[in-house]
Amino acid sequence: MGSAWNGEGSTAGSQEPGAKQAEADAGPLEESAAPDTRMTVRVFGTSRELGAAAAQHTAEVLCSALRRGEPARMIMATGNSQLEFVEALRKHREVPWGRVTVFHMDEYIGMPSTHPASFARWLKEKVSDWLQPGTVHYIDGAAPDLDVECQRYEELLKEAPIELTCMGIGENGHVAFNEPDATDFGDDHWMRLISLDEASRVQQVVEGHFPTVEEVSKKAITLTVPVLLSGRVIQIVVPGARKANAVRRALHGPVSPSCPASILRLQANATLFLDEDSNGQGDCAAGQ
Repeated sequence: MGSAWNGEGSTAGSQEPGAKQAEADAGPLEESAAPDTRMTVRVFGTSRELGAAAAQHTAEVLCSALRRGEPARMIMATGNSQLEFVEALRKHREVPWGRVTVFHMDEYIGMPSTHPASFARWLKEKVSDWLQPGTVHYIDGAAPDLDVECQRYEELLKEAPIELTCMGIGENGHVAFNEPDATDFGDDHWMRLISLDEASRVQQVVEGHFPTVEEVSKKAITLTVPVLLSGRVIQIVVPGARKANAVRRALHGPVSPSCPASILRLQANATLFLDEDSNGQGDCAAGQ
């Protein structure tokens, strides 16, 4: 795998989970295999309960890997949808964070890590500063040679297996910045330089990261779908009503690059964490 412009992702490298799913203090309202899928769906009453359960799950997976003598390497999504999950992780002092290595998924091209909307900055402030993992590898979106930067990050990813992918789903169904109809589930690249879908740029404004769409970067670096799916365990955290349509399409629409998140349905090692809002008041997981 290498770097390239405008590619797509794959199911290669996904593995069966070995970590036991741990319950948070408030258990899920529903827990089942999603209809016609191999993925498990867990629905919670509130986003806070969702975040707590996802944090418990993450802590269990990481601690289990370390007990087995395996590296605790994880890929983490950034952004508003992940905030309550990451805040809840701060309570899990049983995790020896100094032995954990963290990667992130994407970054805007041309954006310095000091910019308020930089995903590297989010990762530093919300993960590195809060949790203090032993190693955090940042994507440099402002690197002078982006092909070289993609190769550098790919080599870091290749050093050992990924234990856990902690991801979300965008309002348009993207995963990381693998955008609708610009994603290949069979991509042989690890990193892509991509053009952002208009819906993704609007989402960044709605979430308060940019004042106007015109100020949102039009291009980004992203890990491809096969890399995201290479985690031995895949955790998808998706709170909020604005994500309900994307969740519905991911669970019940065709498995297609038109909704990149739909590929998650085929992953038996994946667990999707929803709240009542992202579950569309009950109809997403139920298939209505």
